[in-house]
Amino acid sequence: MLVNDPEGIKKILEETKTIAVVGFSDDPGKAGYFVPEHLQGVGYRIIPVNPNLTEGLGEKCYPSLLDIPKDIQVDMVDCFRRAEFIPEIARQAVAIGAKVLWMQKGITSEEGAKIASDAGLKVVQSLCAMKEHNLLF
Repeated sequence: MLVNDPEGIKKILEETKTIAVVGFSDDPGKAGYFVPEHLQGVGYRIIPVNPNLTEGLGEKCYPSLLDIPKDIQVDMVDCFRRAEFIPEIARQAVAIGAKVLWMQKGITSEEGAKIASDAGLKVVQSLCAMKEHNLLF
């Protein structure tokens, strides 16, 4: 289900506790770093996902969503990858039992949104989770 209204976004952000960040960056100047850093600072657990890193923001970094241990319940998958990678990320988000697929500002994927929606996930496209949190809380 595509969610783009403030009430729906707020509900997602209220219900989310753990966010897997696909495309996490270790460069503080990139959104893939400072957005999850901000979200961690306001209370979310951040699970970095990047095959080229081993750690991020004090958490173990995983090569893919499928490598995150089963005992970690990921509520939201926050995507900092280009649109062509979103369908596979959506399939992995479904496989790990995530509740939300969130595509950051400028990222949309009709195929990825359909994969996630068909499996019952809420989908947010082309919005910044940090900006939305700051606007709503």
